[in-house]
Amino acid sequence: MKPSLPQGTRDFDAATVRKRNYIFDTIKTVFELYGFQPLETPAMEHLETLMGKYGEEGDKLIFKILNNGLDNAEKAEKVKAGFEKILEGKSSTALTERALRYDLTIPFARYVAMNYNQLTMPFRRYQLQPVWRADRPQKGRYREFYQCDADVVGSKSLLNELELVAMYTTVFNRLNLPVEIRLNNRKILTALAEQCGGADKMTTIAIAIDKLDKIGIDKVKEELQQRGLSGEQIDLIQRFLEINGTNEEKLATLKAIFSGNETGEAGISELEYIIETSNVKRQTSDINKSDISPDSYQDQTLVIDPTLARGLNYYTGTIFEVKALNVKIGSIGGGGRYDDLTGLFGVPNVPGVGISFGVDRIYDVLTEINGFPADVHTGTRVLFFNLGTAEALKAFELMQQLREKGIAVELFHEPSKFDKQFKYAEKKEIPFVAILGSKELESGEVVIKNLKTGTQSPLAFGAITDYSFAG
Repeated sequence: MKPSLPQGTRDFDAATVRKRNYIFDTIKTVFELYGFQPLETPAMEHLETLMGKYGEEGDKLIFKILNNGLDNAEKAEKVKAGFEKILEGKSSTALTERALRYDLTIPFARYVAMNYNQLTMPFRRYQLQPVWRADRPQKGRYREFYQCDADVVGSKSLLNELELVAMYTTVFNRLNLPVEIRLNNRKILTALAEQCGGADKMTTIAIAIDKLDKIGIDKVKEELQQRGLSGEQIDLIQRFLEINGTNEEKLATLKAIFSGNETGEAGISELEYIIETSNVKRQTSDINKSDISPDSYQDQTLVIDPTLARGLNYYTGTIFEVKALNVKIGSIGGGGRYDDLTGLFGVPNVPGVGISFGVDRIYDVLTEINGFPADVHTGTRVLFFNLGTAEALKAFELMQQLREKGIAVELFHEPSKFDKQFKYAEKKEIPFVAILGSKELESGEVVIKNLKTGTQSPLAFGAITDYSFAG
């Protein structure tokens, strides 16, 4: 058998894991800084928990888990009937009752519903775990990938949206990654649907708009036509999608389009509040994005984007999407407000809002722009050469002293020639070696060699914890 991986999944070597951990640690530190607490949920959920929550397109991408015990003779007929249902495009509990989680938001809503009476509201949680989607793998899109979410439930205050924007800017500034944070509001899209014949058309419109970047305006118009919208309605949607200019100009155009529409005016008001009170640079013109440096909040841009739809059914207010500047890749973050998600699980009227970081795409972007810090690869700092039984035992004693000081060290696994042990250190990018042979054992010293500079010096056993292994 030739070993291989399922399509859309990856192995991560040590260098990759360290880079990913750098991203995870940066995000987690900011989550904690803003008062969010950690949560973990199971990899699998009941199928009924997930289905119907992500829209028609999203439901197709849920990985279903085959029931165990399907070879049981008593279940044979049920299994056969289940397959027939599947072939008809229906679901069957005879075949599958569970699925891998599609995102972290629905499992979080399920958790809140189950534990609502024990939680202190507003409840602020963050979650860093893998999710799975049966998507077509391509650059920046995988079937198994991590999401890093932060959500607040139990509060309708727009101050939460401001904090989430600030969290985005804080994380991406710490990662030295210039981004554009795009905003829209589902209430505006609902108002657009109302002016196209009824709010019930909102999901249809949102799903089509969400594909704009992938398929272009002409294909979006075709899809809307296929879904029963008239030429006049499609023209209105096209005019809406072609809104441009500064944030102020976009707001003015939106106000003109939705004048007198209560739902639309509420969404515009919320957008205006976030734009005017956020600490992030406004979009004042067509910025030369290549000139943007990531030195402060003012170098991240906040842009109203009417084409932003995020085709998930549960969003009700502000929606976010983050794009890296100067890199061709999909969004590296997104989220929004969902003011009755727990109502799906029998606990109505619990408002919520959250954001997510796409770690895998952030990794790809930082790799492309060479944005990881030089010391992110740091693992073992010192390799002690193995030059004999007695020498190795003394080396082990000194190594334990260094480890107690937080310095990562290791001992070569067997006595070998110098050349072999040097090559091992070089391949693992270990910056220092410690040479302790019979001569050093007798003199009470160890020779420390810096492999970057080539310099070496003897060091008394008792002084080894005072030596600086930095650089």
